[in-house]
Amino acid sequence: MSPEGGAGGARLASGAPQAESLAAWAFRLAFPGLSVEDALLLREGTAWRHFPATRPDAFAGLLATADLDAHLRTDGARSPRVSMADESRAGSAAVPEHEFCLPDGRVDLPRLLQRFDAGASLVVSQFHETHPPLARLCRGLEKVFLHGVQANIYLTPPAAQGFRTHYDTHDVLVLQVEGRKRWRVWDGERVPRPTRRTPWPGGMAPEGEPHTLTLTPGAALYLPRGVMHDAATEPGEPSLHITLGFLEPCWAQALRALLEDAELTDAALRESVPTWRLGEVGLAQRLGEMLARLAGPAMAERLQNLLLMQLANDRQPLPARGLFAPMPEGRLRLAEGMHHHLILGEDGTAALHWAGGAEPLTPAQVEELSALAEGALPRDRDFARALWRRGLLEPCA
Repeated sequence: MSPEGGAGGARLASGAPQAESLAAWAFRLAFPGLSVEDALLLREGTAWRHFPATRPDAFAGLLATADLDAHLRTDGARSPRVSMADESRAGSAAVPEHEFCLPDGRVDLPRLLQRFDAGASLVVSQFHETHPPLARLCRGLEKVFLHGVQANIYLTPPAAQGFRTHYDTHDVLVLQVEGRKRWRVWDGERVPRPTRRTPWPGGMAPEGEPHTLTLTPGAALYLPRGVMHDAATEPGEPSLHITLGFLEPCWAQALRALLEDAELTDAALRESVPTWRLGEVGLAQRLGEMLARLAGPAMAERLQNLLLMQLANDRQPLPARGLFAPMPEGRLRLAEGMHHHLILGEDGTAALHWAGGAEPLTPAQVEELSALAEGALPRDRDFARALWRRGLLEPCA
């Protein structure tokens, strides 16, 4: 198995010879001043981190309030992708949909604006799926970490707070775009390594004293899952920020995927559990035997491929070519908007996988693919043309 050049930072470490790669650009923007190894250590720990602003306009090219105004005037502005939150509400902070949406889920813009003027925050979830600058940022970070990344948008009016003190069930990175927002962050995980399947105990309060900081335009805040936090605007100034969600799988999720895949080919895992012998000695031994079938290098390789396939299948393909696009002359490289990986079989077979497709490769094509990964003049024009038609190639910068 050959990943597409992320998690270990292979492409980031060496750098693209012609121009900065998409992964390098996204990483530099999201984790300013950090090496790849330092960022990996940050992701593997439980400590939060504040990145003070070095340039107020650092994230200005990603989003502006005008982009949200334009989106709200389209048919794509619908619940549940568009929601609102108001901490001052009794009970849940979530504003009921009927207060800002039409019965069919479309945004009722006049009422949404009234609710915003009254102090409710606007939330647009997964805006990377409709806003190209955020799509590029998320795709670049996906190539670094080899898991899905999403972008949710939060626009909060002055002197308001959307959500009450809480923790997230995945790591997040907050990018402050416009205005200022005051954050309170508590050290440590209130619940160890929570996931979306972890029950939320109602009324949970943070422990210890919070750290208070204000994010200004161009600043960022990294919050691991489980870290309690809240945020509010000051009087007289609204706030616009992007929250990047890092959707890495936990071990339980990965093992479920591996087990379901192994069941298709391993008859032993399909054996019946002798529930009529639950009280007898031997069940623990059988359980150990079954779990052992999921261990070892071959299964580790299988799991890697499953996770890479899931990444490709879960994210929208972003090919470089358009509707009418003959293959250009000159140097070409594998398209950075497409998740893909190469699987090399022990029997000498090889196949290139991407979202919704797979292509068996000859040894010569594997060699050609390796050259195209770094950018090259195609030697096998027919092979290159087939990759181009599928959106897997783009011109070198």
